[in-house]
Amino acid sequence: MLTTLIDEQDHCRRVDSLLRKLLPEAPLSYLRKLLTSGHLHVNGTLPLGGDLLRTGDQVTFKESSRLTAFMAGRRCGLDILFEDQWIILFNKPGGMPMHRAAEVDARNLVDVGTALMRGRGEEGKLRPVNRLDRGTSGAVILAKSPSAAGMFGRFVKEEGLDKLYLTVVAGEMAGEGTIDKPLDGKESVTRYRVLCCGNGMSVVAATPLSGRMHQIRQHLTLIGHPVMGDVRYKGYPLPAGFPGFALHSFRTSFTHPATGFFETVCAPLPSSFQELCSGCNRLAWDDILPSLPDNSDR
Repeated sequence: MLTTLIDEQDHCRRVDSLLRKLLPEAPLSYLRKLLTSGHLHVNGTLPLGGDLLRTGDQVTFKESSRLTAFMAGRRCGLDILFEDQWIILFNKPGGMPMHRAAEVDARNLVDVGTALMRGRGEEGKLRPVNRLDRGTSGAVILAKSPSAAGMFGRFVKEEGLDKLYLTVVAGEMAGEGTIDKPLDGKESVTRYRVLCCGNGMSVVAATPLSGRMHQIRQHLTLIGHPVMGDVRYKGYPLPAGFPGFALHSFRTSFTHPATGFFETVCAPLPSSFQELCSGCNRLAWDDILPSLPDNSDR
């Protein structure tokens, strides 16, 4: 048996995402077979691909020559959170732009992701279904084909995505609330819940109920608690080397327009984000899922 112990770097990762991380060159059909063959267990039980892992979970595989060969494959440069024949969700690093904005932005998510797919022998170019600001990290959806982009684009426009962000803000907040303040003359609403606070900052879960540009960043500044590192909206500077600012697209949920399945995808927190949070009254990351608003809170 081969055994992997889940640590904070993979906390809240889906089982199928862990398989992609450990077996980057394996075809999707092989990953699905692992999940249905009974050769994979989490804490001694058979998991589903969408199950979320927690720190301390033990993942075991029945050893085989093919599994060992795939595990020895080179690791890809991006963290894949979910993938099927229509879309791929990446855990975008903070500081990486979605597109090439100028010659200095040669490394961007679309180009790097497309190169990754072509390295597997898949043609075409990835197309963003939704977008994150350059400084924001976390889950973002890209379509694998023009038809998938059209299908998911219509879905997002008509139904929207259920998204929850984690952020570290200046000042000590408490409780929960709703920020209902127009932006650019348009109705804009953000719900928030404080997860912990201390030493002049707070860790906050924020859910945008509308889709305005920079909505969470602007709303938190308007109530006097700007996102740490977001100097555009009065955020305090972060230590040198922190990528982007302290805003992370943590959870994305949607009903897949092609399969009809309800999918929830979580993006494990960057180590830099976790280190920043350690300055608060420490948030126990293994308790983060129970402490978050659930999808029915929308």
